Amino acid sequence: MKQQQADLLIVGGGVGGVAAALAALRRGASVIMTEQTPWLGGQLTTQLVPSDEHRRIETTGRNESYARFRDLVRDHYRAYYPLTDAARADPHLNPGAAWVSPLSVEPTVILSVIHSMLRPYEAAGRLVVMRETVPLAVHSEGDRVTGVTVRDAEGNELDLAAPFVIDATELGDLLDLGGIEHVTGRESRGDTGEPSAPEKADPLDMQSVTWCFAVEHLAGEDHTIDRPADYDYFRDWRPPQLDGERVLGFRRAAHDGSIARDYTLTINADDDPFAIDVDHRNMGEAPELWNYRRVAARRQFQPGTYESDVVIVNWPMNDYVGGPLFGTPDAASHWTGSKELSRSLLYWLQTEAPRPDGGTGWPGLRLAPRVTGTADGFAMMPYFRESRRIRAERTIVEQDFDRDLRDGRGAERYPDTVGVGHYYWIDRHATTGGSAGGGGLPEPFEIPLGALVPQRVRNLIPAAKNIGTTHISNGSYRLQPVEWSIGEAAGALAAYCIANRLEPSAVRSDARHLDDFQRDLERGGAQLRWDPALRW
Repeated sequence: MKQQQADLLIVGGGVGGVAAALAALRRGASVIMTEQTPWLGGQLTTQLVPSDEHRRIETTGRNESYARFRDLVRDHYRAYYPLTDAARADPHLNPGAAWVSPLSVEPTVILSVIHSMLRPYEAAGRLVVMRETVPLAVHSEGDRVTGVTVRDAEGNELDLAAPFVIDATELGDLLDLGGIEHVTGRESRGDTGEPSAPEKADPLDMQSVTWCFAVEHLAGEDHTIDRPADYDYFRDWRPPQLDGERVLGFRRAAHDGSIARDYTLTINADDDPFAIDVDHRNMGEAPELWNYRRVAARRQFQPGTYESDVVIVNWPMNDYVGGPLFGTPDAASHWTGSKELSRSLLYWLQTEAPRPDGGTGWPGLRLAPRVTGTADGFAMMPYFRESRRIRAERTIVEQDFDRDLRDGRGAERYPDTVGVGHYYWIDRHATTGGSAGGGGLPEPFEIPLGALVPQRVRNLIPAAKNIGTTHISNGSYRLQPVEWSIGEAAGALAAYCIANRLEPSAVRSDARHLDDFQRDLERGGAQLRWDPALRW
């Protein structure tokens, strides 16, 4: 069997994996990074999820590397796309003019920027990226991971080894393969002390996944797909999480303190891109779906560039709660079911959805595979909101940052902070165990190093949704800018440990090394603290 070695092995090329690689490479380490799909970028690319960002993202609450990444995305549009003069001059250019994010863009642009950021290190021979490569086994000696066996796109098996291994997979695959202590699903109140946790834990109660797809609309044309085999089931599906409402419908009842919402759908509305309000606090009782996750707003480009807006369908109607996609013998059926729900949603939108004019359906809705990199116009992977999570030296709990539980004190200030994050909500979607979801309001929070340090294993570092959060706190720590900061801290930590012949736990437990590492992060542009005056 072929073997390859580097200073650092990163398994998973999503947001956290890319940020980890960049951080380690900038500090002189050599890196092997594997990714199971053809694309790097994870949530932002293969899962088709525009970046969920907080309202201060343009000025604070993110690392300089993430700010640079966002600038490069906007520069790409200014350099290569026929923008309108107003769009080109906008310092906060939002090509999709979506209200979900101040930077909603086509995933292929994200991919181009990621390649550009990584390319100098590949050219220098310090980075090897192995796409369409999946982990098969984790090898250990005592409390150290010694290597990972992977299978590449040609079916070859290879052994990859490095002094430090980063698990940046979407589902914490190495934790499972390596027998590394972890949790899944929901914890009990007795486990975490969280007031919002239930009395009983359930490892299979996980947030819904969404299999996103991209559409445009061509008026007067008929692009209706074949009726899905399970369409009748999904059209009439009334899961208990929705209080008896149908999944395929625009109405959502109030739950957990939220208000009832009647979503609207106005196809190719002639809306003003500069009038879009990206502050989620103002979404109101009738949020518009068409410009919710739009990635190309035709009015941001010269006339004739786009026949239609391009929209990512990641809506409440294709949140799949039928069962978890890992940890259960029938997981494969839920992978299929989640995609079939989205296919059924598309067919419903084309044929039966109520239109504002009293008619039904928009047959002109057409899938846009040129956006998704797939033949069918659906994402390469479902959008995973929850992963396996390490049993960490420090587990982040809701009472660390929930506004109503902090009594005006702001979020917990961790002595070992390695980054910051924020979002509008502690955003828990409906779950496979019957919960309607919902959550509190988060104060701007920090990322403790302890959440990146496993309790036992000495040289594996998580870099995605697999850090030491809970089922509840994950609702804010899973978002793209936060995952980027987690990944950057993980990559920098690995490089620091290599340079100083240390292990992650030793960095955290020694005040001198912790201070030195935090200063290294800050020199690299990481933000470790919020302005104490800033609140939710």
